[in-house]
Amino acid sequence: MGRSTKSSRPGAGRQRRRVVPLEPVPAGRMRSVFALLCVGIVGLMGRMAWLQVFQASELEARARSVQTQRTQPLGTRRPIVDRTGRLVALDEERYRLWLHPRYFNLPGDVPTLIRPPADVAARLAPLLTLTEAEILQRIGDRPSGIKLIEGLDPETASTIRSAGISGVDLESYPYRVYPQGDLFANVVGFLNQDREPQAGLEQSRHDELQRHEQARSLRRGADGTPLPDNLDAGVFFGDDLRLQLTLDARLQAVAAKALAAQIKTWKAQKGVAIVMDVTNGELLALASVPTYDPNSYWSFPAGRFREWSVQDLYEPGSTFKPINLALALQENAIQTTGRVQDSGSVTIGGWPINNHDRRANGLIDFATVLQVSSNVGMVQAMRKLPSSTYWDWLSRLGLDARPDTDLPGAVAGQLKTKEQFTTQPIEPATASFGQGFSLTPLKLVQLHALLANGGRLVSPHITRGLRAGDALAPPGSRQGKPLLKPEVTRTVMAWMESVVEKGSGKGVRTPGYRIGGKTGTAQKALNGVYVPGALICSFVATLPVDDPRYVVLVVVDEPQGDNAYGSTVALPVAKSIIDGLLVIEKIPPSTARTPASAQPG
Repeated sequence: MGRSTKSSRPGAGRQRRRVVPLEPVPAGRMRSVFALLCVGIVGLMGRMAWLQVFQASELEARARSVQTQRTQPLGTRRPIVDRTGRLVALDEERYRLWLHPRYFNLPGDVPTLIRPPADVAARLAPLLTLTEAEILQRIGDRPSGIKLIEGLDPETASTIRSAGISGVDLESYPYRVYPQGDLFANVVGFLNQDREPQAGLEQSRHDELQRHEQARSLRRGADGTPLPDNLDAGVFFGDDLRLQLTLDARLQAVAAKALAAQIKTWKAQKGVAIVMDVTNGELLALASVPTYDPNSYWSFPAGRFREWSVQDLYEPGSTFKPINLALALQENAIQTTGRVQDSGSVTIGGWPINNHDRRANGLIDFATVLQVSSNVGMVQAMRKLPSSTYWDWLSRLGLDARPDTDLPGAVAGQLKTKEQFTTQPIEPATASFGQGFSLTPLKLVQLHALLANGGRLVSPHITRGLRAGDALAPPGSRQGKPLLKPEVTRTVMAWMESVVEKGSGKGVRTPGYRIGGKTGTAQKALNGVYVPGALICSFVATLPVDDPRYVVLVVVDEPQGDNAYGSTVALPVAKSIIDGLLVIEKIPPSTARTPASAQPG
């Protein structure tokens, strides 16, 4: 009865739930599932072991390559300064401007908007030296990687960066600048567009001028924060060393200006002016004309990149006569009170030798020989010195050897073989008045410094080395190899002073100062043959004679005109340099002396 009552209730069938009977899982299936799970776990453990044990170093390297930023050295160079600290060469930061049109977007634009090149060109043109049309022409239809311009200064680059234009990138790089223009080009040289040294000290001192730089590897965290680990010692070290010259920009400017004016006046091929400190060999000035501007070297002929005063040979002529007299005095071949007979001409080995003015000066002392620049008198004086001994001295002075100098490209002079010199009488005869052999202007300055400093052969140089910060290197100490007796050099200096007082060097006289000098006007030889009408005019001065400190040499190649002599062409340049030297070096007036007319001989 109870069962029928229950079944008659409405919805009772819908509430009945189906009961699924549980069946036992077969043991084989359980074992299969368990085995499968175990295999998976073992596989994961094996994979972890493989990654952590066998691939750990490879994965770590890959991670570090993503996390590490490596920067290569920029190749910056140290500055060059003159002896007072004035900048001669330095690296400045410049920028290249790159365009990527596929990313062009202006401030305020929707990030997905790509601006046409004309919009960006309109923004950039007022900031550059290019017009909109020129910018669009360079862009063309290229989508990216367009180098628009280079050489931008930091101020312009900052203005462009502040414009916030997407697709416009600035790349910084070091750029070599020469603030003094052409003033030191002949000795400093320049870097080409690839920053490769091409001439001068930039080339010869390349290793010293390169800054100490290392490639930098900096790790960063996920948020870009630098991590201070794994950095090599000294990786951020940067030196402030500068290469200091012995040259003085003020005196260099005086010499260059005076020399350039005289080269133009006499329509000469070239010229050089050198000032040396005879005590230590430092060059205070080395001006060469014509020259070039290293900031725009491509605008000048390549021949100007050579410094001819250390690379080209010439016959010194009469400026070598004081050196010859010193050699004869050193060997006691002549005496300070000696005299020679000047008949105006003499024949040696069948070759006639004449004075430049063909005038006979009679019996004259050696001071007068220099005053009138007597070729015959020099031949007579040097004939008293055995030719073998004479040649030995010329070789000992280094005429046929490269000078010990830091000037790049310096070459040795040319001297006849000892056999030629001793067996052919004409050779020592022509050498007595400075012809028949050749040397560089730099070598002649060195030899006149030998006379001025008491007989020591100093090494001419233009650098004082590397200095840090604002510190400047002091002048070098007295040095040099002794070759001549001091009393010999003092005698010759007195004779050279008489040239300024009474002879062809009168134009360089300066009230209150004792100056010695010697003019020279020599024939120019080319490939062993004298060029008709071609002359080399020169003048060398030493001051002050009472305490010699400086030698000034001026050489002018092939001046044009009938009145071209050492006294008219080269001497005025030396006078301008001496006037500037007295002021710059604050040289006090000379001490009282015995008049030149009362000197022995």
